[in-house]
Amino acid sequence: MKRLVTALTAVVLVFCLSLPSFAAAVPDEQTDNDKNRISIMFTGDMHSHLDEHHGQGGFARLKTKTDEINQKYPESFFFDSGDFSMGTLFQTIFQSDASELIMMGELGYDVTTLGNHEFDYGAEGLAKMLQKASKNIETITEITRTYDPETYTYSTVTTQRQSMPTLVSANIDWDKTLAGKKTKEDGEKLKKAMDKYGAQDYTVIQKQGISVAVFGIMGDDSISMMPESGVKWKDRISRAKEIVNEIKRNGEADMIVCLSHGGYYESLGKDSEDIELAKEVEGIDLIISGHSHEATETPIREGDTVIVAAGMNAENLGHIVLKKTGDTYDVDSYRLNSLNSNVEEDYSIKTLVDSYKSLVNYGYLADYGLTYDEVLAENEYDFSSIDEFVNNYGEDTLADLMTDSYIYAVKEAEGEDYEKVDVAVLPSGIVRASLEKGDITTADAFALSAVGMGADGTPGYPLVSVYLTGKELKSLVEVDASASDAEDGTILHFAGVSYSVNKHRIIMNRATDIELYTEDGKKQKIEKGRLYRVVTDLYSCQMLGLVDKKSHGLLSVMPKDKNGKKIKNYEEHIIKDGGEEVKVWYAAASYIDSFKNGKVPEEYSKTQGREVTDNTFYPFALIKQPNTVGLMLIGVILIPVVIIAGLIIALRKRIIRRRGYDKSIFKKKTRRRDRPKMKMRKMNISRSSRWSRRKRY
Repeated sequence: MKRLVTALTAVVLVFCLSLPSFAAAVPDEQTDNDKNRISIMFTGDMHSHLDEHHGQGGFARLKTKTDEINQKYPESFFFDSGDFSMGTLFQTIFQSDASELIMMGELGYDVTTLGNHEFDYGAEGLAKMLQKASKNIETITEITRTYDPETYTYSTVTTQRQSMPTLVSANIDWDKTLAGKKTKEDGEKLKKAMDKYGAQDYTVIQKQGISVAVFGIMGDDSISMMPESGVKWKDRISRAKEIVNEIKRNGEADMIVCLSHGGYYESLGKDSEDIELAKEVEGIDLIISGHSHEATETPIREGDTVIVAAGMNAENLGHIVLKKTGDTYDVDSYRLNSLNSNVEEDYSIKTLVDSYKSLVNYGYLADYGLTYDEVLAENEYDFSSIDEFVNNYGEDTLADLMTDSYIYAVKEAEGEDYEKVDVAVLPSGIVRASLEKGDITTADAFALSAVGMGADGTPGYPLVSVYLTGKELKSLVEVDASASDAEDGTILHFAGVSYSVNKHRIIMNRATDIELYTEDGKKQKIEKGRLYRVVTDLYSCQMLGLVDKKSHGLLSVMPKDKNGKKIKNYEEHIIKDGGEEVKVWYAAASYIDSFKNGKVPEEYSKTQGREVTDNTFYPFALIKQPNTVGLMLIGVILIPVVIIAGLIIALRKRIIRRRGYDKSIFKKKTRRRDRPKMKMRKMNISRSSRWSRRKRY
């Protein structure tokens, strides 16, 4: 009996010891090599956020999460929907070091496309970046083991891939670009760089027996935002149809994926560009949407097409598993993986990111005497999030800080030669980030306005000084009061001026009590014919000429020099300090760095009454202080009223005359006796005699 028990124990022990090897031979139930089930990871609108920001996002966390997903779903596809650049200090080495695209290669992205911000430095700037990135392209041979569930065995498969993501962009119109006088030179540079990099209209990626065709499309709204891109574009819908038909004709893929930089907006719903794309183009199985900065909490289904988006700034990693049912793909699982502080940072990727920080420090920030992580001040207050800021049609504390920084920067740059700045103007569209509680670093200050390029060819819009008459200054305020909600990014914020807004007043006459602040904080009236000094950024200054167009000729703003002459070249009026352009971001950084005790002042904890909203219906409030437009519209309204009133009075008088009654404004109604008296006079009979004769008979 003892021998039997011993033998059984030995068998059980051997069996238990063999369990690990047996488990290794059986795949995890989440690991699925079924050709009908496809695992895809995706991002979009990362905007140069290689490093984490206040405990959120970053490529080091992105790497950790992709590795986790690849353990459960080996050889998952990895795509990006564009705008991978422009938004942090890493963009300052975009042309020289291609940090964003090279780091995407390190993370194992398979395919990406272009967004409008890849053209922020024009076609030439994008060409320089691609030339640099091309040097990192090499073919890597990989050996992987594939599990066969029928035979319970592994087989060895050798595949080859590039160390950089494939770039797809299908609707650039090269014929028109290379034929245009203004676009030919830079277009040729970009075409050469894209060819060298290996950019294509579409590509086919194969993994574990699954073929996925991927193409990229630039959206209409994105195209409208880059008039100086240096390239021409084809219609996105017709081009997408051509690409899908070609893929199907060649029978190259099990699935078709579109990386669209058109956007899905929850507020627009069915009117979003990527919804329209799915409706109009049959055959797209999955659209990975970019441009809107919004994340889809659940996949959007439009016909046979699934639409997803991961949000912005590398804060999330999207992961979707699609399972084929018949001719369509259904969502098997979907998750937005938040890259928060709970996700550990990959050490090797973190090290590479830090090496690019060093390049930023030496290649860009050294000229400003700053470093990437240098703390400028401590912030204890809640500023609006960037989403709240761009939709805030009123005074905002972040805008107060930034407009004040313009005036501060001009004072510092001009020193003893400083000429008083009367007004600073900030359009909401050039603000790209907000400030959070805690330490404010150089990187945070740069992110506030990480857009544009100056005349010096370096990143960042510079400040520009112009002059406006008092009348034009009031018109500019009126643009904010009446027209700023007509288009995103056109809300205006001011320093040096205060006013009230009533949305119930006549359009183009909604701003009242417009006054200037003196240096001692008091208010003074604006003189219509006097010239006032105004400071804004280069891009916004160039847009001031659109005021006339946006107001349909009712308002006019024409920037001038100090002598009152119209400015033809705004670059000649850039504010400089020691010959160097004063950038918008540096104005904010230097101002924040100047705060006493290294803390944001309490005055920025609340609004300061620069713009007051008073939507009252009181009659006097609706008609007080009419401007030219107001007087015109009041006149237009009153003239018909006066005419109608006159006609009514005339008609009433006519009716009264016919009825034999008379009525004045000041007397009671009386019976008219003129006509009877006239008849009696003709008969030579008095009224009393007439009645007496009747009685006789």
